Amino acid sequence: MRFRLGLIIGFSSGYYLGAKAGRDRYRQLKGWIDEVKSSEAVETAAEKARAVVDLGVERARDIVEQKTGDDAAPPPFPGAAAGTSGMTMPTVEVSTTGNGAG
Repeated sequence: MRFRLGLIIGFSSGYYLGAKAGRDRYRQLKGWIDEVKSSEAVETAAEKARAVVDLGVERARDIVEQKTGDDAAPPPFPGAAAGTSGMTMPTVEVSTTGNGAG
C-alpha cells in the first residue's frame, strides 16, 4: 500500500511539474491544489497525522527509557574490543515539538 501511494504521489507531482509548460493547465492545477490545501478536511488530517507522530515519538521514548533505565549510561559500541568499556554510543535527543511549519 505504501508503494502504491508513493507511486501515485510521484506520478501526480511529475504531471504537475510537467504541466508548467502549459501555463493554463498549470494555473488550473495550482487552483485545485490551493483549494485542497486550504480545505478543513486536509487541515484536520494534518493535525491527526501530527498527533500520531507525536504519540509514536512518546511511545518510542518510553520504550527506550524502560529498556535502558533513566539513569543508565548508553550501551557500548557493538564489537568494541575488550577493555574499551569507556566507549559509548552517542546520544540523540528527539524533540516532540513541531518544526514551526504549518
